[in-house]
Amino acid sequence: MIDIKILREEPDRVRKAIADKGNDCDLDAILEMDIKRRKLIASVEQLRAQQKSVNSEMAALQKGSPEFIAKIEEMRGVAAEVKQGDTALKDLEETWEEMILTVPNIAHDTVPVAPDPSGNVVDLTWGDAASASPHAKAHYDADIFNELSDFPRGVKVTGAGWPFFKGGMARLIRSLINFYLDEARDAGYEELMAPLVVNEASARATGQLPDKEGQMYVIPQEGFYMIPTSEVPVTNFYRDEILEADDLPVFRACYTPCFRREAGSYGKDVRGLNRTHQFDKVELVKWVHPDESYNELESLKSHAETLLQKLQLPYRVLLMCSGDLGFTQTKKYDLEVWAAGQERWLEVSSCSNFEAFQARRANIRYRAKGEKPVHVHTLNGSGLAVPRVLAAILENNLQEDGRVKIPEVLVPYFGQEYLG
Repeated sequence: MIDIKILREEPDRVRKAIADKGNDCDLDAILEMDIKRRKLIASVEQLRAQQKSVNSEMAALQKGSPEFIAKIEEMRGVAAEVKQGDTALKDLEETWEEMILTVPNIAHDTVPVAPDPSGNVVDLTWGDAASASPHAKAHYDADIFNELSDFPRGVKVTGAGWPFFKGGMARLIRSLINFYLDEARDAGYEELMAPLVVNEASARATGQLPDKEGQMYVIPQEGFYMIPTSEVPVTNFYRDEILEADDLPVFRACYTPCFRREAGSYGKDVRGLNRTHQFDKVELVKWVHPDESYNELESLKSHAETLLQKLQLPYRVLLMCSGDLGFTQTKKYDLEVWAAGQERWLEVSSCSNFEAFQARRANIRYRAKGEKPVHVHTLNGSGLAVPRVLAAILENNLQEDGRVKIPEVLVPYFGQEYLG
């Protein structure tokens, strides 16, 4: 949630941030509602003060006296006004809370301002795309992929975009997950296992609601949402809690399946592993002191880069422009791996800083000794997602005989040097 102080004192800055992100948000209506809300709060507080004053005056009067009876009548009138004001304020607060949630986070000053992905900046490129196997082909055209994955039976059991994986392919996926988790542990992240469904409050806290309703699967009987990423349950781990300043930073790593409707996705970009409704991912989440959040963002990005380097996969890092920045983010890097068979870059990680935006929604604060609680800054990043990394391994390492060479770092997990 946007800092209300900034909203009130720097409306032009907020208005520019809304325009830079291309969001549809009626800031003037929100500012008007804020003024109306504050006036009503002041009015109700004044009535409560009057009510308290009348109570004090009654205490000094003789019960049953004409003055006492007159004060009772006055008290009834004030009480009725207080009740009416409370009801009006409750309704107004509900409207206000819905309106304030439509204001996006303000992009950091280092974020390029541009309306669409063409404004993203290539921050760096690592590895040699030309070093991929000369036999590379799109993974969905490779015989071994079609032997060890089963999309038709996935359609039968669930629907399009819900594949089965068999034998060595299933083992390779598990190898990647274990590799990611072990690397996260060695980097100081404590592992969590999290629920795969969350309630509405959790989805609102991290910004999935009201921004991304169309991308989530809903369990209507319970009012639950299947998680699009473990960012949602993990960030909410500390919802409505106060951490001690000495405990910061806090790092967590969590593996989960993730579920996304991917409404409107079609064509070649969704073939094979490029885009499925269920996929595996290890998410890294940080709760940090506000002074350290941008240093922690660079560290988060570096960790994801290290994983790709150890897997020997060429990649590039994009600094996302304002028009391609998420509703909740102040700054984001996307890491894209080179898939030689498709001859294209595939996103495998997003590393984001939200500053205090999520923490205000989730009411996550820290407290230094003798000071008032302050909202933490939250960050998260994929470390890493499985499907597109798997696609790049299958394509870049495809051998002439149809087997796939396993990256050296995965051999201890996989148990052999080749798939197939």
